[in-house]
Amino acid sequence: MLHISGLTYRIGGRLLLENATAALPEGHKIGLVGRNGAGKSTLLKLILGELSPEAGSVGMPRGARIGTVAQEAPGGPESLLDTVMAGDAERANLLHEAETATDPHRIAEIQTRLTDIGSHTAPSRAARILAGLGFSEAQQLGPCSALSGGWRMRVALAAALFGAPDLLLLDEPTNYLDLEGTIWLKTYIRDYPHTVLMVSHDRDLLNDAVEGILHLERGTLTVYAGNYDNFERQRREKQALNAKMKKKQDDQRAHMEAFVERFRYKASKARQAQSRLKALSKLQPIADMVEDRVAPFLFPNPEKPVAPPAMRFDKVAVGYTEGKPVLRGITLRMDPDDRIALLGSNGNGKSTFAKLICDKLKPMSGEKHAPPRLTVGYFAQHQLDEVDENRTPYEYFASLMPDATQAQRRARLGAYGFGAALADSRCGTLSGGEKARLLFALATFHAPHVLVMDEPTNHLDVDSREALIHAINDYEGAVILISHERHIIETCVDRLWLVHDGTVKPYDGDMDDYTDLVLGRTPKARDPQPPKDQPKRKVPVSEIKKKIQDIDNSILKLKEKIEVLDRALGDATIYAQEPKKAADFARLRTKFTKELEELEDLWLEIYDTTA
Repeated sequence: MLHISGLTYRIGGRLLLENATAALPEGHKIGLVGRNGAGKSTLLKLILGELSPEAGSVGMPRGARIGTVAQEAPGGPESLLDTVMAGDAERANLLHEAETATDPHRIAEIQTRLTDIGSHTAPSRAARILAGLGFSEAQQLGPCSALSGGWRMRVALAAALFGAPDLLLLDEPTNYLDLEGTIWLKTYIRDYPHTVLMVSHDRDLLNDAVEGILHLERGTLTVYAGNYDNFERQRREKQALNAKMKKKQDDQRAHMEAFVERFRYKASKARQAQSRLKALSKLQPIADMVEDRVAPFLFPNPEKPVAPPAMRFDKVAVGYTEGKPVLRGITLRMDPDDRIALLGSNGNGKSTFAKLICDKLKPMSGEKHAPPRLTVGYFAQHQLDEVDENRTPYEYFASLMPDATQAQRRARLGAYGFGAALADSRCGTLSGGEKARLLFALATFHAPHVLVMDEPTNHLDVDSREALIHAINDYEGAVILISHERHIIETCVDRLWLVHDGTVKPYDGDMDDYTDLVLGRTPKARDPQPPKDQPKRKVPVSEIKKKIQDIDNSILKLKEKIEVLDRALGDATIYAQEPKKAADFARLRTKFTKELEELEDLWLEIYDTTA
């Protein structure tokens, strides 16, 4: 599906890609990974043709459609459904042409093609995608202009998915999603019928939704089979093998050099020495696989822990407008060493509850209890936009350490991963990951008893996320975590609280149970077993066979009706002479097709009971 051949590209004199070559098989889902700044987004732009390479080429099969998320989020008066359906350019063009076409043969061709691409099911398909990404039925019918920026980007993602291109390019698609949307997207990508190339740092997504990894490192591309965990294992093995081979070659080179140095001027050994000198010149050095070091995160532990409970809520209501609480009836307890993840769709009130913990919002009713000396650190992704672009990390630390020497400030900055050059750089020049690292340092500087983190991983690459996980697990205070990434939840927390239906309550299941809940599945491991004294009724085989036979007869009749309609709709004259009848027939065919699908699903469900 995609051939990248000898691609070379520079930006600002910096070499991002050097003779990069890779091939992606048709129908495969591939994760594109690499450190921040390696050139992943640039590679996608080269594939899309938005940038021109210095050398090399990108090839695709003739007629193949390529699609991605629009850079400009939709914000017009059009409804979400109409905006998403417009993502299928072919359907939109055919419908537009159908409004003005007069040639009966062309009208027939248009209607046939619309039928072939499932145009009649477009509204339901678009609605399913929007629902999966968190939009209610009322929102789907409303205008894009009523949405905030993050929700508009979800609409843009929905439009890209609806278009179903042969090659779908996605660049960090989960950045604007909550955990529930990410769970749905993972399933959608895994079942997507065409090729996907996706930039992501979400380890769970890269493990469950892709079947190959395209690794971009130091300008070159390498394809690995399997998911991210498999890629990481293969890469470590490759690094170990290269290190072993390099040591062997270095030993061989040292031995040869010693021989030449000793005998090159001795007549009896001169020929042998000369031979080894030639061998040395031909010995190609094995490059060191220098691992880019990821600076650790440092979360200082509270100097004087508080006695449990660290915080307690008794029938608390909280919100932004008096008399209109977002959350009510909150009765919970948090201990000094708790690790809690907040679950729930965006808009349910997770961030509102986080602000209640941080004292950014006060209870409207009920009581919140906490020790007077309790301190809370707060990190939220929106704070990246609030960083003063003209200040430097050193200036931030100088205000926090007014009595310290310059050496002490720089030592503290170095511990947080800010070397001399980075510490003196204006924040406006820092990457998203570097700004996030600065905000972590500011939030935890005074060693809080409770650390609240709202989407902390959005601007971090995979290795930086692992470093963050280690820091959270080493931290001895309480942690409240809001994240769309399952991996960090499963590795850092031991309790789950669900924000839903206007309140916050403990969730007794695990992340597998919650995934089943989001996708509308019944958790298999928790299916209740019928009591021994009330055995499950065994349906007689004769009864099952009769049901199957009845459904078979109904399916056969529906298929015959659809065939009759297809023959009628296949006649070009009906569109010119009886357009109303053609439209009625098309609607009837859609109705019969839906009924047929439902009967086939029922047939499979009943048949499975006989297995």
